[in-house]
Amino acid sequence: MRFGAVPVDEALGGVVAHTLRNGDLVLKKGTIVTAAQVEQLRAASVAKIMVAFVDDGDLGEDEAALRLARSLAGPGTEIELPFTGRSNLFSQHSGLLIVDAAAINAANMVDEAITIATLAPMKKVGVGEMIATVKIIPFAVDAADVAKASELAKAAVRVAPFSERRVAVISTTLPGLKPSVIDKTLAVLDDRLQGLAFCSAFIDARVPHETTALVEALEQAAAAAAEIIIVFGASAITDRRDVIPSALVAAGGRIEHLGMPVDPGNLLLLGALRGAYVIGAPGCARSPRENGFDWVLQRLFAGLPVGRSEIQRMGTGGLLMEIFSRPQPRSQAEHANHPQVAAVVLAAGRSSRMGSNKLLEDMHGKPVVRHVVEAALASRAGPVFVVTGHHASDVSVALAGLDVTFVHNPRFADGMATSLQVGVDAVPESSAAALVMLGDMPLVSPAVINRLVDNLAGSVSARAVVPVADGRRANPVVIARSLFGAVANLSGDVGARKLLDQAGDDVIEVMVTDEGVLIDVDTPEALAKARRLKEQ
Repeated sequence: MRFGAVPVDEALGGVVAHTLRNGDLVLKKGTIVTAAQVEQLRAASVAKIMVAFVDDGDLGEDEAALRLARSLAGPGTEIELPFTGRSNLFSQHSGLLIVDAAAINAANMVDEAITIATLAPMKKVGVGEMIATVKIIPFAVDAADVAKASELAKAAVRVAPFSERRVAVISTTLPGLKPSVIDKTLAVLDDRLQGLAFCSAFIDARVPHETTALVEALEQAAAAAAEIIIVFGASAITDRRDVIPSALVAAGGRIEHLGMPVDPGNLLLLGALRGAYVIGAPGCARSPRENGFDWVLQRLFAGLPVGRSEIQRMGTGGLLMEIFSRPQPRSQAEHANHPQVAAVVLAAGRSSRMGSNKLLEDMHGKPVVRHVVEAALASRAGPVFVVTGHHASDVSVALAGLDVTFVHNPRFADGMATSLQVGVDAVPESSAAALVMLGDMPLVSPAVINRLVDNLAGSVSARAVVPVADGRRANPVVIARSLFGAVANLSGDVGARKLLDQAGDDVIEVMVTDEGVLIDVDTPEALAKARRLKEQ
């Protein structure tokens, strides 16, 4: 292709490189110059014009884009007719996008004039969603280069459609696991299944969290010709000898792989039983947010193989959502044996002393309560539960996008004790303790929280851990599960501090110099002080 500025007398048949406007004369980019337009250019006293000429052996941009797109498109795709050198590919199905990245890379290396772009491999796509585009940069390109790129990228983009699968769900139970938690989990799963293939689980079994009962449930699911068996355990799988993997093996199945290089989703078990896939779901699968469980489920519904090698390759460019919520380095030696400490943020009060909802007051661009919850998420405590009451919807909006579970206290007007009771009731059985935080203390740091959690882990008898600053017990407070029963006896505007009296000598006091453990924003003056200290 020849390109450049030429006298208008020599522009006949050239492609206008840039839109030209001269009085009433308008020649748009991409226009092929005609004899009449040459006369118009002369009449307008235009001396030269920037054009491109297609040489023998070249293809125009649209033809080149269409040829390459037709070669690139594999099963499950459709092609849009080209325009200005671009041809887009769209999905014909709801499914997973399969991309041969090496082939795309090779085709893109043929010539800078030829480009192919796609969505990420293994992305879930819907019907009619654009999944790839071919763009020819100049107005024409060497036909031989197009042929070479087309051969390299042949059928490099396709869509594996989702199809219905027979799904059985088994939930194991422990005394502390409420039936409502299982109900919510199944509702979340149903939404996932509907989003994949408009189907629901045909078996819903609930059995005690012990090997014998689970073996029987697995055998029944396999006998019913389930293609996918999902086990939601009341307790997380931490070893191949744990309850769920042991039951799978005892039922005659096999463990394909335990663990995933994604976060959230690390503690997923993949196995097989009589031709069915068995998934020991990680705890994060109870949440509707994307996690490693989604990636495995999507592949199975798309009819793609899933085994050890497929799972281990999910690490590169995979899910890594814990950067914000777990940024602290956690060496195995220091934290491997830590008990799980859930965080309960009390955010239900009426802020009677402030005159407005103190939790929603702005502090350096964020609501006060968001500072509190972000500190919890950035610590070693978790999962995080937020108890709402007064202005519940506004508090939820203030915490939008954070990985928390909201629990509502309809009796918030009866005092703080009711909120503490609601929060403690939400703590999962797997948690050994609860970190009780007040939603109006925005200066409590993740470092202080970690010290409290670490002190609980370092004691075999502690029933509570409390920070002490300036000789005073402060907040937040960690209460062990052995004190949970006493929470039900609290009443009025009483928080966790009264539980410390019941713990007696089994309270660990942690001396801190961080003034944030003493400052709540009950008044406008306290809020102003907190804002000043936050700036330091």
